[in-house]
Amino acid sequence: MHEVQIAYPETKPTLRATASGNEIFCIIRKKWLVSTPEEWVRQNFLLYITEVLQYPPSLIAVEKKIELGELTKRFDILVYDQQHKPHIIVECKSMQITLTEQVLHQALGYYTVIQSTYLVITNGPSSYLFERKNDSLGVIISLPSFSYKNH
Repeated sequence: MHEVQIAYPETKPTLRATASGNEIFCIIRKKWLVSTPEEWVRQNFLLYITEVLQYPPSLIAVEKKIELGELTKRFDILVYDQQHKPHIIVECKSMQITLTEQVLHQALGYYTVIQSTYLVITNGPSSYLFERKNDSLGVIISLPSFSYKNH
């Protein structure tokens, strides 16, 4: 696998301290969440998708349930294309988690159900990107930016 360094925007997630602990604002769900290390990575990646790659928030789903055989799981981020077909699925881990084959297999479980064009696993500083071509996944070094050309 080829590790990619994401060029995150200068904008950082909005944080606040409350009586019950620190919270982070989700730009997609438009609500405050408990600020965990994984949520920090997820919110930074959402800023990258919306500010750098220019995907509209209306095409992004966060932490939605999917069925994996007998199990119900939640994916981290799913970006749709203009036809509302799954385009990019992202599995986020906290910065302390090493991106191993086990993490990739977890993401592949979601991918087999969702069948997006792109698959990403990230812990913030490190990311691995894949593209589906001819029913197999190949390693890539960047994700496509949003384009209005495909209307």
